[in-house]
Amino acid sequence: VQLQASGGGPVQAGDSLRLSCVASRRTFSNNALAWFRQAPGKEREFVAGIDYRSSTTKYADSVKARFIISRENAKSAVYLQMNSLKPEDTAAYYCAASLYSSVSTDSGNYRYWGHGTQVTVSS
Repeated sequence: VQLQASGGGPVQAGDSLRLSCVASRRTFSNNALAWFRQAPGKEREFVAGIDYRSSTTKYADSVKARFIISRENAKSAVYLQMNSLKPEDTAAYYCAASLYSSVSTDSGNYRYWGHGTQVTVSS
């Protein structure tokens, strides 16, 4: 199983980016999906998650009202629309698929991880 994340890059503060993550070899239509991020010297942190039916989403306080998570089960994809980016959003962003259908902020609940896509926001 592979999760392939893409869409990162260097941007200016205030810009927007859309991250995508596509699963191969299996679908995750019954699993919650999430985005985590890790900045240099910091622990990996939860950013946003969505349950298997897209009926529930959760966000870290630091990204609420700026980021939007969505998914397309038919494409085995999850997206993260990031608006009003700030320098503190600079990190490697990872998509993950949970063992469960409900969304959790606990990284221990996520079994499958993609490789990170780097987002760098300059002021």
